[in-house]
Amino acid sequence: MSSATRRLVIASNNPGKLREFAALLTPLGIDAVAQSELRIGEADEPHATFIENALAKARHASAAAGLPALADDSGICVPALGGAPGVYSARYAGEPKSDQRNNEKLVGALRDLPRAAFYYCALVLVRSADDPRPIVADGAWHGEIVDTPRGDGGFGYDPYFWLPSHQRTAAELPAEEKNRISHRGLALAALIQRLRDEPL
Repeated sequence: MSSATRRLVIASNNPGKLREFAALLTPLGIDAVAQSELRIGEADEPHATFIENALAKARHASAAAGLPALADDSGICVPALGGAPGVYSARYAGEPKSDQRNNEKLVGALRDLPRAAFYYCALVLVRSADDPRPIVADGAWHGEIVDTPRGDGGFGYDPYFWLPSHQRTAAELPAEEKNRISHRGLALAALIQRLRDEPL
């Protein structure tokens, strides 16, 4: 990437994701603007895979803004539940979206089942809406689901996502540490490596 600041639209309205992206992109000279600031509505996410949904969101935001766009689709996957909640993580307990109800449903579904889980993030960056070579990166963050929430940081399933290696939940980690080791942090690190070879 050039040393000049580049403007990029983030195809998300999730405040937690926007905070994480801004913290990770600002040091790179990238001015990340939320699509809501540009009055861009959310794209449909009808697909069965994280990558397809991320690509749809990135193309939608880029077309509306006339800017490069970065989108992610991420969620938590539990092998004992066949990979659920997966792409339906944000709406696992139905509408309206509720972290509390999603977590309650997940904990209830895992009674007497193995608790291994992982967060997964697919990132897609398009230089334009019709970019034929989108830059794709992904990351996974492994842990397990616990019955009782701990910590008040993060968002989503973080208070229930236990990290045996740290003896903490994701919600108990300092933001800087979470951004470094999380699924989104790992995916963004891989994306940044790609950008060194394929500038915006």
